[in-house]
Amino acid sequence: MENGTDLEIRNLVVSTGGKQILKGVNLTIRKGEIHALMGPNGSGKSTLALTLMGHPRYLIEEGKIVYKGHNILEMKADERARMGLFLGFQYPFEIKGVMFSHLLWNAYTALKGIPTEDGKKKTPLSPLEFRKLLSEKLKLLEMDESYADRYVNDGFSGGEKKRAEILQLAVLQPEIAILDETDSGLDIDALKIVAHGVNSLSGPHMGILLITHYQRILRYIQPQFVHVMVEGKIVRTGGYELSQELEARGYNWILEELAKETVTQNT
Repeated sequence: MENGTDLEIRNLVVSTGGKQILKGVNLTIRKGEIHALMGPNGSGKSTLALTLMGHPRYLIEEGKIVYKGHNILEMKADERARMGLFLGFQYPFEIKGVMFSHLLWNAYTALKGIPTEDGKKKTPLSPLEFRKLLSEKLKLLEMDESYADRYVNDGFSGGEKKRAEILQLAVLQPEIAILDETDSGLDIDALKIVAHGVNSLSGPHMGILLITHYQRILRYIQPQFVHVMVEGKIVRTGGYELSQELEARGYNWILEELAKETVTQNT
């Protein structure tokens, strides 16, 4: 066990398929903070998200992920989830034959339940109380009650799938939420609903890493910290104003500055 902050990424080097993707990422996220991670396509943002949750496809070559004082690299995804990590997928999966309410109840039981002597788990809520909680969160995201009894993401539009991800976030209430391009595929109305849901859930009990290409969602979910990732490294960090500058100028100016810095270092 190590002393540490809520989630600390230290010099993380990650590869997949023989190709190095992350090349020394350092980032600290505490509960109560909202961080935005931005960058051009292929910069490694989604790789970081999946690595944080323990996807087996990614090989850790160097570095640590310290959460609640523990290096969690050897932990499986479900163990990380039980510790309080959550990942909202960029491309949510469809699971035919599994109702959303059943998925959420089982996930809630696995994460919040207290083991009993008979090997089962006692949950803080009864099934009836849980259904009431689920109904409240459906209203928060302007989703009809019928969504709870549909198969997971089966036949959902892109916007419905992203709202369903935030519904899971609302029900499971993790301590650190990693949201991978939650804004992709959303029209402006759905974007506002998703942003309202995230804002309603954020606070001192939850830290958020919001991964996005664009500044538009940050107009509604304003981060305290904005990081820019290029070629597997975080190369710039600033406040909300950095996202506004990226919206106005794109990423080319950062790429040009990095090229100049490289030339200077090599001379």
